[in-house]
Amino acid sequence: MRPSGLSPLARTLFLALPMAACACFALPALAMAGPATPLKTDPPNYPAEAARRGTEGFVEVEIVIGADGKVSSVNVLKAQPARVFEREALAAVRRWTFNPATEGGNPVESRMRRTIEFKL
Repeated sequence: MRPSGLSPLARTLFLALPMAACACFALPALAMAGPATPLKTDPPNYPAEAARRGTEGFVEVEIVIGADGKVSSVNVLKAQPARVFEREALAAVRRWTFNPATEGGNPVESRMRRTIEFKL
């Protein structure tokens, strides 16, 4: 539908009201929910044996972040090479802190995945 043939006031309302209606419904939703965001993510220690051998790799983890922003659990999803970097990756992630995710303006538990790279 086009606003042609309408008075200037009607044309303005025709164009402005749909945008205002969208803004009324969208803005509160954005303000009321959000993902956890990192506050402190210190890197892991590089395993000495892996460094001596020149080994590089990664560990993919799933992190559960409590409503208090602390890591409540962390699990390895994938590691390459296996059984080389997992211990240091898990230890580092357990020390991380976050601004918790929110729903309805209240902090809630959330999950996220991260890949921790080990490069020399």
